[in-house]
Amino acid sequence: MINLSNYCVRIICVLSLLLLGAEASAKTLRVCKSCAYTSVKQAVQQAGAGDTVLVAGGLYQESGIEITKPLTLIGQNNPVIDGNFTGQLITITADNVTIQGFTLQNVATSYRQDDAAIRARQRSNIRILNNTILNTYFGVYLQYSSNIEITGNVVKGENKGRTESSLGNAIHLYHTDDVEINGNDVQGHRDGIYLEVVKNSKVHENMSHQNMRYGLHFMFSDGNTYTHNTFRQNGAGVAVMYTQNVRMEHNTFDDNWGAASYGLLLKEIRDSKIFNNTFRRNTTGIYMESSSRLDIKNNDFDRNGWAIKLMTTCYADTFRLNNFTGNSFDVSTNGNSRQNYFENNYWEKYTGYDLNKDQVGDVPYRPVSLYSMLVEKVPPAVMMMRSFMVDLLDSMEKVLPSIIPDQLIDEYPLMKKIDHDKDRKFVQVLREATGAQ
Repeated sequence: MINLSNYCVRIICVLSLLLLGAEASAKTLRVCKSCAYTSVKQAVQQAGAGDTVLVAGGLYQESGIEITKPLTLIGQNNPVIDGNFTGQLITITADNVTIQGFTLQNVATSYRQDDAAIRARQRSNIRILNNTILNTYFGVYLQYSSNIEITGNVVKGENKGRTESSLGNAIHLYHTDDVEINGNDVQGHRDGIYLEVVKNSKVHENMSHQNMRYGLHFMFSDGNTYTHNTFRQNGAGVAVMYTQNVRMEHNTFDDNWGAASYGLLLKEIRDSKIFNNTFRRNTTGIYMESSSRLDIKNNDFDRNGWAIKLMTTCYADTFRLNNFTGNSFDVSTNGNSRQNYFENNYWEKYTGYDLNKDQVGDVPYRPVSLYSMLVEKVPPAVMMMRSFMVDLLDSMEKVLPSIIPDQLIDEYPLMKKIDHDKDRKFVQVLREATGAQ
């Protein structure tokens, strides 16, 4: 009869010996001008599974480095791998790979191969940490992969004098799940961060700026969270398309300005939350088309051309406890907006009164002006802004409010701007009074 306790002890001992053997067999290969290995590619080819390749500071002019086994590739004192526009720099064809501490530069535009500084396909457990990626077509390109960390990288392209089609994306993910994109600075590409069919991922504390198209662009990507990012001076800040169950919180959308620029573009998105964001100096803060059941709360819309453009294809969207200050138009629509709700927002242009001093206006506020509807139908009319004619239109809408959408109204506008951090007690009283969640 087998003694189970002795049998278990033997199994544990065997496993321990196997683990110790694996650790003992793992090697560190060093690369420098006077080392046994003077080429990064050479050291990577000679490394075994689980080895570490340490690359000393210096310039390494090479490309086509292929990592075919679990490996840790670490740069010390910022070594530079310069592809000299000869092709892709690093291709990962194994799981459990870390690349950290390099400057990777000079990858040519390649329309057929989509070459990148770092690329992986059908891999898992990839970590790309604290690298600087300069003047590449794509920066990081991952496909059909999972369990990815992209943290602390600077990805900088050169888009001056370039066309959109000649630029790749700084960070590009396709059919890749469980990704953390954290603390990166991306600029000068077509899109700063591009996600397509990406699920259960987090994008947080990134700076995405001066990209030709979007700071962040994601499509068909459900169940993701985007927090504490800054999107500044892009063609448009963020585009969210064909997606559901997204949380966008504590982001800043600054200076995304141009004829067709938005802070946030929403197209066919549903059942999502947009909380505690700042939209400042954008042509349009949020543009919404065919979007439904969105909860848009505790946001600041400041000095935008249009704070919100709400198309009639949107329904069951709720706007609560937002601040609207200094915008040329607070809300604009292209018709009679249906089943969208505005409640307890602060409108700087509100001129109503508060007789019972509960800090809630006693007169409802209609945020869509007659002039904004005119501009929506006849765009050149924007040239009349701040003219006597616009003042006359403002007076007319007070006399003839039936001209503007009768369903788009804030029944309980606030009398003062909300400090979302300090006014929590006041907000709680409002929730109890209105039954809001």
